[in-house]
Amino acid sequence: MALNFNAYAAEGNSFLKKYAKDLDMGTDTDRAGRVLSAILHGLREIISFEESLQLIAQFPMFLKAVYVNGWSTRTKHKRIKNMTAFIDLVRSFDGSSSIHDLGSDEKAEQYIITTFISLRQYISLGELEDIRTGLPKDLKSMVYHNIMF
Repeated sequence: MALNFNAYAAEGNSFLKKYAKDLDMGTDTDRAGRVLSAILHGLREIISFEESLQLIAQFPMFLKAVYVNGWSTRTKHKRIKNMTAFIDLVRSFDGSSSIHDLGSDEKAEQYIITTFISLRQYISLGELEDIRTGLPKDLKSMVYHNIMF
């Protein structure tokens, strides 16, 4: 099997263009990419290692790369119990750009929900349910908001 990295890049760029529009960022794919990366990195910190592996098994190559970039499986999972704490975690992964990239907590929460809606094309309903089941009660809504059915 030959690896076609140009195809992975083309698919990733296409996704990112649509994702930026879905986030109302116009053509700012750099910002959208930082937001996507921060949200995925936040997610991997609050779900189990096994669940992460099941999730990335369904991702196309470009999303796998984003998800695992900088990942250390030796770090202890964060105890995040509500959306505010999750947004703070996502902001920590975005670094100094987070004020510009994520805006208010309300805007950041909308970005998180939009991200799950965008990822739905790659993730099965069963996997979404598994992720949702493992989340604290106050975070379950980020998975179910308009994407399960």
